[in-house]
Amino acid sequence: MNQTQLIPHLFRTEFRKIVSVLCKSFGMEHMETAEDLASETFLSAMETWAYNGVPENPTAWLYTVAKNKAKNYLNRNQLFNKKIAPDLKRANSTESTVDIDLSEENISDSQLQMLFAICHPSIPTEAQIGLSLRILCGFGIEEIATAFLTNKEAINKRLFRAKEKLRQINALIAFPGKDEVNERLETVLTTLYLLFSEGYYSESQNTVIREDLCNEAMRLTYSLLENKQTNQPSVRALYSLMCFHASRFKARVNDKQETILYQQQDETLWDKKLIAEGVHYLKEASEGNNLSKYHLEAAIAYWHTIKADTNEKWDSILQLYNQLLMIDYSPIAALNRTYALSKIHGVQVAIHEAEKLKLDTNPYYFTLLGELYKQIDKKKAKRHFETALSVAKSPADKQIITKNISTL
Repeated sequence: MNQTQLIPHLFRTEFRKIVSVLCKSFGMEHMETAEDLASETFLSAMETWAYNGVPENPTAWLYTVAKNKAKNYLNRNQLFNKKIAPDLKRANSTESTVDIDLSEENISDSQLQMLFAICHPSIPTEAQIGLSLRILCGFGIEEIATAFLTNKEAINKRLFRAKEKLRQINALIAFPGKDEVNERLETVLTTLYLLFSEGYYSESQNTVIREDLCNEAMRLTYSLLENKQTNQPSVRALYSLMCFHASRFKARVNDKQETILYQQQDETLWDKKLIAEGVHYLKEASEGNNLSKYHLEAAIAYWHTIKADTNEKWDSILQLYNQLLMIDYSPIAALNRTYALSKIHGVQVAIHEAEKLKLDTNPYYFTLLGELYKQIDKKKAKRHFETALSVAKSPADKQIITKNISTL
């Protein structure tokens, strides 16, 4: 990986880690300072590496520079130093200088504690998720706007208000008590779900899969499983869902970085170990009486690890979608349900249900209609594929849609 590729890659993987540790050290009210110092670290990398070349251990270099910048900031900002540095020094016992701990263990703890701190009930749920995606997951404003189906201006305002509120209440970056953990866990899981989803299918990057985001989502979710307070059925179900989806990474993209649709995937490339891990955690998630959307989505994903095109499979998937829509309706889930509906009740019934959704700005809506009409009316199918092409954003989507049109 050359420097041009390396720095953006490291920014996606390390920026959020540095910010989490600095926020934990400085306090939530100095979140922007932490972000600025992390940004300056990467700016230094761009300038230094261009002349001196990439260091042998780029991540260690970034951590060292981040520590030095944090210490320099403390030394030159007397007011900050008086208020914050004494606490940091006390936390480091007898040491006379502040130590910014960027060890792997502290990074993991800091990220998880920061995630729960951001998911504070004093700010709206959408703001909690947006701020988590921005600070802890490295999402750009446009990526967050896409996730929330809104514009960048609305997201900027939402994040600004959320940061101000967290400053006002002086939110602590620490693992909350048992009652608060349960109160905030749902938002934490939503954030991790969105993080994985953005990695699994990115609309904001010219790539089919962003495995770094998926791996980070899985790592953070697994860290919840390792904690007694958060090792709950919904967490196990979400991790199971991630395992099933991640098992097909190698089969989803060809050598030209083109998307391979489910029906054309080589199942010998599916990761059997990850599938087995997904099955294990789905079984572990079955205890208790609460049925979350993650249980149902994981069960749907499980059936997709069975390639055989049987009535049992598609009827099971259809029933699971029916349950999902009852407990957590979303237009995308309703759209996905129509494909299973076509397998059991035929394309006419599926088309009728799909057209009720009227998702006129969604390329998947028109692509699905194109697929369904392909069996009964090729002219209508072509018209829907052409509409899908006009509203599609990612090169991967456009490439698939263009292939569909050419087959007609």
